[in-house]
Amino acid sequence: MGRIELVEKVVVSPEQPTPRKRMFLSNIDLSLVVYQDSASFFDPPNTQMSFDEICGKLYSALSKMLVQYDFMAGRLVPCLEDAHRFEIDCNGAGVVVAAARTDTKLSEFGVISAPNKELRELVVFLHEGGDQETDLSQKPLASLQLTQFGCGSLALASHYNHCTLDGIAIKDFEVNLAALTRGDSLIIVPNADRALLRARNPPKISHPHFEYSKFPHTHNLFTLRGKSGTNNVTVPENQIQVLYLSPQNIASLKTKALMKDNTLRGTTTFQVVAAKIWKARSIATCMEDDRVSTMLFPVDVRKRVVPQLPDGFAGNALVPGFARATVRELKELEDGCHIRKVKEGIERLDDEYIKSGLDWLEENKGAPCMEDSFSLVAWWRLGLEEQLFAWGRLKCATPLAVKPGLVMMLPGPQDQGGLNICLDLPPDQMQEFCRIMLEI
Repeated sequence: MGRIELVEKVVVSPEQPTPRKRMFLSNIDLSLVVYQDSASFFDPPNTQMSFDEICGKLYSALSKMLVQYDFMAGRLVPCLEDAHRFEIDCNGAGVVVAAARTDTKLSEFGVISAPNKELRELVVFLHEGGDQETDLSQKPLASLQLTQFGCGSLALASHYNHCTLDGIAIKDFEVNLAALTRGDSLIIVPNADRALLRARNPPKISHPHFEYSKFPHTHNLFTLRGKSGTNNVTVPENQIQVLYLSPQNIASLKTKALMKDNTLRGTTTFQVVAAKIWKARSIATCMEDDRVSTMLFPVDVRKRVVPQLPDGFAGNALVPGFARATVRELKELEDGCHIRKVKEGIERLDDEYIKSGLDWLEENKGAPCMEDSFSLVAWWRLGLEEQLFAWGRLKCATPLAVKPGLVMMLPGPQDQGGLNICLDLPPDQMQEFCRIMLEI
């Protein structure tokens, strides 16, 4: 906390009274009761706007937004009908916003296009409770920290519970927040009704669901320790490692795959790079040849379910697609085979498969697969760097941590293109991962 000083910490509530209600959370929401940290960065304002004025515009915009996003101002509580589920009490308790200043220049915090430990100071006033056990019903679902650097640059960091919004809904939230800071109206009207993602009664599980695992036993579902409200296991943390893939590297991977298999025409950058990451990470982490490695990757199902989810859906509708194979297959088969498995992982997610998955979660109270698996998130495709706030255009957005078992695909350095692949691995494993990734 040394370099950053707290200016003020306020609770922002809805501008107008909102109806008191309980909001249903889908089984997709409930598999993601975990807090996430990210930050957006801005160059110094090109106007003479003071930091006090910037804070005022942020508070005012949030207060207006929380009338429409009333659930974000609520609290997570046990469900009235089923004590083993969460729901949101839309009680208008508000979100927390910390304003902070530092004499340190943004450039002194290291690279901002990928996670690094220095950047975690940007949420330091949102984590003052440390790792002590906290009653979730007392914890805000979203908190923000606005930091002004010595050079005049700004960072707007967020600490929010993933059960409220997925990446696409977060982008919509940010579009609206930017518009309101400029004095404009909401651009996207949020619809937080998760009823279309309710499990069937009775449940009908029509497919095996390798993308999910049953939750481990927890002492108390309604407490929070550290980062997760559902899994209190502490995992040793390594230094976050970053591999840059240039546009030329990516083009070479695609060319190689197409030369050996003409049926792969139309393959996307994500599918090619994801298949290579799956192979490289599974081998680099020294998994035994006969172990089945599972790679999960979020797929937007807003338009895949019947009926489709409404425009502006404000919830979680990213379902884990998956690819799985033995490590021996990943070593011995051509890369085209792995790409095809990634494509199949996306294509299998039709309406019946998605609803079968919702029913599986209803029966088993599970979470994304935890055994011999990792999750790959294509953060670069969210397009978070496009918003214009009252104090300037967002120039860069990045997650502040990459947890073990997670791989992030982030935009490459500005003006260079390509991708930054971020993951948590020991140095020796990262060296092997890079060797395999750059092997053409």
